[in-house]
Amino acid sequence: MQRVPMTQEGYDKLKSEVERLEQIEMPAIAEKIAQARSEGDLSENAEYHGQREAQGLLQARINQMRAKLASAVIVDPTKVPKDEVAFGATVTVLDMDLDETEKITLVGQGDEDYDKGRYLITSPIGQGLLGKKIGDVATIPVPKGKINFKVLDIQYEI
Repeated sequence: MQRVPMTQEGYDKLKSEVERLEQIEMPAIAEKIAQARSEGDLSENAEYHGQREAQGLLQARINQMRAKLASAVIVDPTKVPKDEVAFGATVTVLDMDLDETEKITLVGQGDEDYDKGRYLITSPIGQGLLGKKIGDVATIPVPKGKINFKVLDIQYEI
């Protein structure tokens, strides 16, 4: 099982989302299924079949989130080396192919937001930058070929 690094905050956020899905969303779907079942013939009841499908999809999502929680490794960002790219780092990189700079923050499960430059540490970009120091070049394989990032700066919030 692959370990999933995350902060305590990310872990708590994921756990509360699982609890919300199990305690609020799942009972609401079960209620809708019961209402649809009371309408009679289930073979032609689109509402019943739709709610059963929604229930299955929600359960799959809950199971996936629970698996992430089970394989979580809580990382304390205050205890990572500050002179190299590690969990929690905000890295300023130069995309050597586009000649553009970009800020990337390496985060754990539940904290990612790619539109805001918050990349999972387990993503290809996160893995490619991990362990790099200022001045190092990371060549990262992506579906369209390779990205070459030169590390310009490494910052930690803490």
